Amino acid sequence: MEQIKKAINKSPALRWGILILVGFILSVNYYFYDAFSTLKDLLKAEFNFTNTDYGLFVSFYSIPNTFLLMAVIGGIILDKIGIRRTGFMFVFFMAFGAVLTAYGASDLYGEGGFAYGFMQTFLPNYSPELKMMLLGRFFFGLGAETSIVVVSKILVKWFKGKDLALAFGLKVGFGRLGTFAALQASPVLANDGQNLTTAIWLAAVLVCMGLLAFVVYMLFDAKFDKQVTEDEEVIKDQEPSKFSFKDVFDILGNRAYLYIALLCVTFYSAVFPFLAYAPDFFADKFGFTDIQSGRITSLLPLATMFFTPLFGFLIDRKGKSATAMIFGSLALLLVHTLFGFTNILPYFPMILLGIAFSLVPAAMWPSMVKLVDEKKIGTAYGLMYSIQNLGLWAFPLLAGIILDKTNPGNPEVTDYTMNIIMFAGLGLLGLFFAIMLKQEDKKGAYGIELPLNKK
Repeated sequence: MEQIKKAINKSPALRWGILILVGFILSVNYYFYDAFSTLKDLLKAEFNFTNTDYGLFVSFYSIPNTFLLMAVIGGIILDKIGIRRTGFMFVFFMAFGAVLTAYGASDLYGEGGFAYGFMQTFLPNYSPELKMMLLGRFFFGLGAETSIVVVSKILVKWFKGKDLALAFGLKVGFGRLGTFAALQASPVLANDGQNLTTAIWLAAVLVCMGLLAFVVYMLFDAKFDKQVTEDEEVIKDQEPSKFSFKDVFDILGNRAYLYIALLCVTFYSAVFPFLAYAPDFFADKFGFTDIQSGRITSLLPLATMFFTPLFGFLIDRKGKSATAMIFGSLALLLVHTLFGFTNILPYFPMILLGIAFSLVPAAMWPSMVKLVDEKKIGTAYGLMYSIQNLGLWAFPLLAGIILDKTNPGNPEVTDYTMNIIMFAGLGLLGLFFAIMLKQEDKKGAYGIELPLNKK
């Protein structure tokens, strides 16, 4: 009898190699997103940005995914035309947006380069530099969120039933590695503003390298799909599905999914926008330098790099995903309470925030396979990311407006109290949705609390 060939995703070495490859794409994605958080004061000094301008720059990332629903559309496209074409398209947008952003901050552009004159002809209250950087941030956000959806579906394709939560935990770890590197390297490279454009261009070049990495992945994915196998389930899982808007309503009609989505938007809105302002917050409240503040802020991604894979490993084998989300949300609330109402140094709260930011993602993202058919997983993740981006658009902008309103006259030391109260309120909402999710799981018997490796 002819020996049956195994699908290449059953090779552990190749599966983990694929994870490293797509993990690099995530790392450079997050590096570029977070590279600007330690450069806030330098951007204000170099380009006369206000706090509101900076908040607008951070939030512009989420506009295509919030108002144009591009993460949803990207997820639908992913389910319809597959990983390779969808991934290349959106990773390209990500790289194009990164290059545009770096160009907008460059001396070449500022000295009257291509499109500088055009950018002066409208919205005179905003500088040409800010407008070009906003355009770049728009394209970067357009590509970046759907590229994360693509990576999520890649992990489901290669790891379903084989350490999926661990793979998602490592995926989160790779993203946090990019954040950690950005917080550590950006202020050093910028050198108090002398090399600001160098720091931004390096971030853009790394994203372009991510595009090349995805091209390499496409070769492996094509081999996966073309390989002769007698495993009908493998073939069935890779067939493109026809899309119907009924799929979207079916997904949204699942109350457990809705609670996870609401937890997602409140939880991430209490972390990422805070992270964008954290270095400046630490500098103003505790008197740290930009480099010291960046290093303290980098404790969060450093902690998540270690804890998220560990929690993913445990969830694969022990379950308790909804319980993990409750404890993570509770820890997030405690962290913002400590920041807002005590003078405790930020080292311990940042590590605790890293633990919270490990528990919730390690449990939340892989739990989707319990709620949604795999042929709709791209749409489901796309919906999640669009809902999440509503918060990632609104709260950085709101935080900047609050800072300008509560700190008139551009003071040397900025009071962040009202912002921290806002983030704590989001943490409290997230805790409520996590509790509701656990109750819904008991009623609906989705098995969210069961181990992911359970057949």
